[in-house]
Amino acid sequence: MSILDSVTSVLFVHAHPDDETISTGGLIAYLASRGMRITLVTATRGERGEVVAGPLSALADTPALAEERERELERAAFTLGVNEGFWLGEAPARATGLPERRYRDSGMEWIRPGLAGPATDSEADALARASLDEVTTDLVAVLRHVAPTLVISYDEIGGYGHPDHVRVHDATLAASRALALPYAEIRDTPTADAEWFDFRNQYDTVVAALRCHASQLSVDGEFIVHSGGQRDPIHTSIGLRLR
Repeated sequence: MSILDSVTSVLFVHAHPDDETISTGGLIAYLASRGMRITLVTATRGERGEVVAGPLSALADTPALAEERERELERAAFTLGVNEGFWLGEAPARATGLPERRYRDSGMEWIRPGLAGPATDSEADALARASLDEVTTDLVAVLRHVAPTLVISYDEIGGYGHPDHVRVHDATLAASRALALPYAEIRDTPTADAEWFDFRNQYDTVVAALRCHASQLSVDGEFIVHSGGQRDPIHTSIGLRLR
């Protein structure tokens, strides 16, 4: 029996624009092709992301970067087949009675290759500095609004340790449990306790969505080239583990 059996609507929670495509693009495109309703909640605008050298370089460290990343996310989500997207902290992804707020990208520092940790200069409105209770209640609000049959987000280390990913995992898991909704965490490599999927037939759609995030990455053959020059294979496979 598959995790995806009997699923009719899925809510994905991601930390920054481009995470939805890099981590789960193949899965989102597949679910959309099967007629499932897809909702995407994005926690921050990725304000602290490095910018790819080129025409958009001037956006780095300016308010205009957040605006560009909003546009990039909108284009990528449309390409993947997302039905509706919300920003965490804004209705309906905001707890009733609280004024809307914008969670800011917390930044990160590399501890070692492949593992990140908190930045020493995160700002007061950063997602990772918000209380877990506040983030959780915002997610409870959007889960009640959407009523998905499955919630998908990161594992306990957020894939690679980014503090925003970790906060999203902790809050999304807590919100899902509060409402007794099934929560599946993303696994990057096959494990005995996860179900593995390969959506290679969604490759072209994933590449098209990746190209929407031009401020953050470029596509070179079957590789993503990040703003810092790192090269990662384009993945259309993913593992899901129920929690």
